[in-house]
Amino acid sequence: MDISHLALWIGFNVFVLAMLALDLFVFHRKPHEVSVREALSWSAVWIALALLFNAGLYFFQGRQQALEFLTGYLIEKSLSVDNIFVFLMVFAYFRVPQKYQHEVLFWGILGALVFRAIFIAGGVTLIKNFHWIIYVFGAFLIFTGIKMVLDKDKEIHPEKSPLLRLFRKFMPVTEGYENGKFFVRKDTRLYATPLFVVLLVIETTDIIFAVDSIPAILAITQDPFIVYTSNVFAILGLRALYFALAGVIRLFHYLHYGLSAILVFVGTKMLLSDFYKVPIGISLSVVACLLFLSVGASLLWPQKKEQESADLSSHPS
Repeated sequence: MDISHLALWIGFNVFVLAMLALDLFVFHRKPHEVSVREALSWSAVWIALALLFNAGLYFFQGRQQALEFLTGYLIEKSLSVDNIFVFLMVFAYFRVPQKYQHEVLFWGILGALVFRAIFIAGGVTLIKNFHWIIYVFGAFLIFTGIKMVLDKDKEIHPEKSPLLRLFRKFMPVTEGYENGKFFVRKDTRLYATPLFVVLLVIETTDIIFAVDSIPAILAITQDPFIVYTSNVFAILGLRALYFALAGVIRLFHYLHYGLSAILVFVGTKMLLSDFYKVPIGISLSVVACLLFLSVGASLLWPQKKEQESADLSSHPS
């Protein structure tokens, strides 16, 4: 890695840390309920920053890198909608007060950035040293896409998480949320609060989602910087997207079919990579069309109210 490339990596990560610090210690210094207006404003900020970064790639690194970033960002952004369904279910199950939800998502996403970086480094290294692994990733994505449709109405139970059950054996948990703290000390003994339990569930869920999303973007490009930056921008905007869409996300009941089709498409693209290189422009068009069609179908053919009520206790995973 040359000095200019290293400086690019350092500069980008410094920017990310500065934005996170600004978010937590300035704009959200005190716990409060995030309004839809505030969430939409932050969503617009993160999307604008991603597009501005994309424009910089176009002018300084060329059209190919810019299209790869945009396609990867669109895939990661669309797959992150699944995270929003899980956030809704976890917060509802643990009855997390809305004013504490932002902080949980902040630390959860900070942890997600670390794990995504590890997964990306591992995935790129595997493909470069063991090229045949690309076929494993491709087959896995096709399997995941099909499974997403078949398991559409499968319920998930956060209390059955093996990590959570293990954690409860070693650490006592308080009954209440203790003013939004993750840990408290009572009678010289350290207790975790339910808020930390929620953070554990959010973090482990994201790791599971990363197993799907990282191979998906590796089907578009194996450039570590493009893979990492598109992931980071998608994740950074996830909290704002959650608060903006929390009230209406269940209206997009056909979206999972679109996400499933995207995974099958990029998985097939991986399997064919040694025989036919799908142009990046076509990949971007296919992903955008699948998202548009699934969202459009959801709005044109609304879900029946009885089914909406039934879906409140289930999540398509």
